[in-house]
Amino acid sequence: MKKRYTLEQKRWDDPAEHAMPEHTRVPARFNIGGVEIAPATVLAPMAGVTDTVFRRFIKNASMFSADGSAGLTADGVEAVTSNQQSGCGLIMTEFTSADGLSRMRETKRKRYLTYYDDEHPISAQIFGSNPETLADSARICQDAGFDLVDLNLGCPAKRVVACNGGSGLLRDLPLIEVIFKRVRAAVSIPFTVKFRMGWNDHHIVCVELAKMAEDCGLNAVALHARTREDGYTGQARWEYIAAVKDAVTIPVIGNGDIRTPEDAAAMVDATHCDAVMIGRAAPANPWIFRQIAQYTATKEATGVGSYEVPTDADRYRMIRTYFEMLVDEIAIEERAEAARAEAITASGQVAREQRNRDCVGKMKQFASWFTHGVPGGSGLRKSIFEAKNGAAVLGSIEEFFEGRANATPHNDSGLEAVHEPEAMIA
Repeated sequence: MKKRYTLEQKRWDDPAEHAMPEHTRVPARFNIGGVEIAPATVLAPMAGVTDTVFRRFIKNASMFSADGSAGLTADGVEAVTSNQQSGCGLIMTEFTSADGLSRMRETKRKRYLTYYDDEHPISAQIFGSNPETLADSARICQDAGFDLVDLNLGCPAKRVVACNGGSGLLRDLPLIEVIFKRVRAAVSIPFTVKFRMGWNDHHIVCVELAKMAEDCGLNAVALHARTREDGYTGQARWEYIAAVKDAVTIPVIGNGDIRTPEDAAAMVDATHCDAVMIGRAAPANPWIFRQIAQYTATKEATGVGSYEVPTDADRYRMIRTYFEMLVDEIAIEERAEAARAEAITASGQVAREQRNRDCVGKMKQFASWFTHGVPGGSGLRKSIFEAKNGAAVLGSIEEFFEGRANATPHNDSGLEAVHEPEAMIA
């Protein structure tokens, strides 16, 4: 059977329930080279997902301080929040082709590497198989101001593997070693790698690869505890994260099957990893990082972890906020084009129309993720996908949430603290 690796296919197969560790919690911080990451949570790089709008959206959704103010002052005004108060310690870009970066014009390259000051610390992820091209791309990322650069050795998509990129490189450890050394020599910022256990169960290389990374001067490793052949099926095998942690002294980031704060604490307890990385749970539950921070803080204070579950009003505000950010980003790009006199050209007009189509596509994509697990969500998804423009998408959402508000007692008093919430994704 043909395997597909789009985000929509990444549903969990019979996810495991973990016994809650009595004392273990996600660490407050860890360091990658000279960069402090606090708390020890990382937004995974996801193709087609973790653009600058989504990254900033996650950062904003994750704001949390230990007094429960969620980044607000006593007057209800948004506070200036330090990284130590944010539920997401590190964000990563979509993976970017090293070959593409090295060939692009400077203006186009800047668009691919766009980020804002409030995204720091931020890591740029690149993929490819040519050591010199990867080294050149890493220098480009460093010159663009990224705090870290990361090499993708985990993507299982056929088009990437066919170019010997992503998890395809797991079959060629000698080439990986050359890449590690060339990139390490090219940049002074922290250099990390995200990889899978191996190509398949007959070719597990994660421990050997982690040792090689440490020997070549990399500053941290992140393991998605599945093979390339696994794709996103079955359960992540956290014992391999533990094996990697036992084998190296550099920080180890665990990735795979973290759906809830309890899962995050259980992974740290089972593997002793230094940090946790969250991918497919984030688009469906943008509050996951804040929930982990709340769970950690309440467990520290009371011995029992608890966190907030969003109400319908919170879900509605969240989806509106994200869509508004998408529209604002288009406006920023169009102002930049106007300054370069591109908008008056035929190609500029085509680019504008494409961006608007992309915006509507992102709206539909995000709404699809977010409505999984929401009662009546299938009807909302149908109306969203039938919408022809952004206004129609928003109209469908407003109609849906207004209907739910009228059908059930309204609760807009905030979020309800619970210990074991319902799963946020089907």
